[in-house]
Amino acid sequence: MVGESGSYGSIAMGFLLTMARVSSVFVFVPVPGLKSAVDPARVFLMLGITIALFPVWPRVPAETAPGLIVVWLLSEAALGIGIGLAVAFAVEAFSVGAQLIGMQAGYSFASTVDPATQADSTVLIVLAQTAAALLFFAMGLDREVLRILARSLQIYPPGAFVLTRGTAESILLAGSAMFSTGLRLALPIIAVLVMVDISFALLGRVNAQLQLVSIVFPIKMMVAVGILAWLSMLFPALLRGGSEMAFRAIRVLVTR
Repeated sequence: MVGESGSYGSIAMGFLLTMARVSSVFVFVPVPGLKSAVDPARVFLMLGITIALFPVWPRVPAETAPGLIVVWLLSEAALGIGIGLAVAFAVEAFSVGAQLIGMQAGYSFASTVDPATQADSTVLIVLAQTAAALLFFAMGLDREVLRILARSLQIYPPGAFVLTRGTAESILLAGSAMFSTGLRLALPIIAVLVMVDISFALLGRVNAQLQLVSIVFPIKMMVAVGILAWLSMLFPALLRGGSEMAFRAIRVLVTR
């Protein structure tokens, strides 16, 4: 009976530590509607992923000291947050690009409720976040996250992960790629909008009687949406490039 209770205790501790890592990852991973979902739905999602990883659960001695368990939980949360941040950086590049486009095109004057965060955001940011999240699943990046989670449980047993300078630099590089990818997405549209501004400015200088203020904003908005729709075919390639850098940073995290 003592052996069985120890075995059950070891399985329970493995479940708890794996749950801590999985939950920390999905704090940042862009699952559509997850943050606005009811609490039971989120709990069942975390439980389902944790149970699916049962073959690689860590085997923890049942007599482990409670203080050491707390330290291990913090270590698991740190690793999970690092993985989740790297994945979120790849997706948030679209939000950065939408923010830059919205400021130039005039969409920043109107806001809507972001269904993911329940905060005020511009229409372009909400559309960019939704498109990036759907592409995340369409390209199978969610399965890559699960594979990395399983590999991390094999490489890093409870409490073995330590944040080093190399791992921190890899996460920072993934964050810098978020801004560069967003700028690459926004630059073509910003360049066209600047040309539109210059054209209307010259037109206003030629004929000062023209009331151009009332038509500049609608034209810029339509031009921005039209070019963004034309560039949407490049979204998968941009997300693939950003995700490759993000997963490269994650591999640095989960490789000794």
